[in-house]
Amino acid sequence: MNIAMWGKALRVIPRITKDEWDQLDVISRWLISTRAAVLIMTFISAAIAGMLALRDGQFDLLRWLLLAVGLIMAHATNNLLNDYIDYKRGVDKNNYFRARYGPQPLEHGLMTERQLLTYAVVTGLIALAAGAYLVSVRGSLALILLGLGAFFVLFYTWPLKYIGLGEVAVLLVWGPLMIGGGYFVITGTWNWNVVVASLPYALGPTTVIFGKHIDKYVEDKAKGIHTLPVILGERVSRAMVSVLMVVQYLLVVYLVVIGFFTPIVLVVVFSWPMLRLALDNFRRPKPAEPPSFYPKDAWPLWFVSFAFIHNRRYGLLLLAGMIGDLVWRAMLVR
Repeated sequence: MNIAMWGKALRVIPRITKDEWDQLDVISRWLISTRAAVLIMTFISAAIAGMLALRDGQFDLLRWLLLAVGLIMAHATNNLLNDYIDYKRGVDKNNYFRARYGPQPLEHGLMTERQLLTYAVVTGLIALAAGAYLVSVRGSLALILLGLGAFFVLFYTWPLKYIGLGEVAVLLVWGPLMIGGGYFVITGTWNWNVVVASLPYALGPTTVIFGKHIDKYVEDKAKGIHTLPVILGERVSRAMVSVLMVVQYLLVVYLVVIGFFTPIVLVVVFSWPMLRLALDNFRRPKPAEPPSFYPKDAWPLWFVSFAFIHNRRYGLLLLAGMIGDLVWRAMLVR
C-alpha cells in the first residue's frame, strides 16, 4: 500500500511515469485513473443533501452512505469512460490537452483497454448496486433518478460534450439530481425548495468544467468538439464563468432572505479571497506561459485551476454554514 500516494491523488492529479505506475497498488491506480482529486465536488453535493435531510429531521445514515458511495462511484465511472471514449475517438492523440495535464491511462500506456474497462465496470457496478438498493426503498421516482444518472454517466463525453450540453449536464447533475434527488432518496420527499437550494453549489462544478473547456478551447475547436466555450467564444465564456461565480453568492443571499437558510450560511463570503483571485484571472486571456507563481505541474491547466480552488473553498464553507444553521435551529427548538 502507498498511503502517501492515496493522499496525493486525492489532492491533485499527479503526473507519473510508467515505471512509477507499475510500482503502485491497485487503490493508487484507481485513484489516479479516476482523477480522484475532483471527486470532492461530488462528495460535497452528497453532504449537502444529507445536511438538508438532517435539518428536516429525516436523516438516515445507511441511505446517505449509499447515496455518497453511489454518486462518487458514478462520477469515477464517468471519468474512466471519458478517457476511454476520447481515446477510441482519437481525441487524445498528438499530445492533446488532456494528455498533458495528467496521466491519460490509455494514451500514456499505463493501462490496457481491457484493464481500464474492468475498472469502469467494477466501479460502475458498485454505483449501480448502491442505486438499486435506494430504488428498492424509494420506488419509481428513485428509478427515474437512477436512469437519469446512468444517462449522464454514459453519454456526457459523447454526444453531450460535443454539442454544447456538457456544461448544462453538470449543472443539472450536481444540483437537482445529486442534491435534490439525494434528499429524496434519504427522506422519501421531493422538495422543490431543496432543488433551488442546490443551485448555489451546483454552479461551482459548472464553473470548473467551463474553466476546463476554456483552457482547451483551441484544441477542442480544432477537433470539432463543440463545448459551450467553442460555441460562445473564449471571451464571452470567461465573462459567463465570472457571472456564475457571483450568482453563487446572490443565491445564498436570496435563500437567507426567504428564510430557507439562517444568516449563518453567509459564512460563504469568507471565500472572497478565492473569488477575487478567480475573477481577476478570468478577466484576461490565458497567458502563453505559466507565471512564476504558478505551479509548473498544474500547467497547461489555468482557468479550471482558479475555478476549482474557489469552488472547493466555497463548497466547504457552505457545508460549514449549513452545520452552523443546523446547530442554531436545534438550539432554538430547545
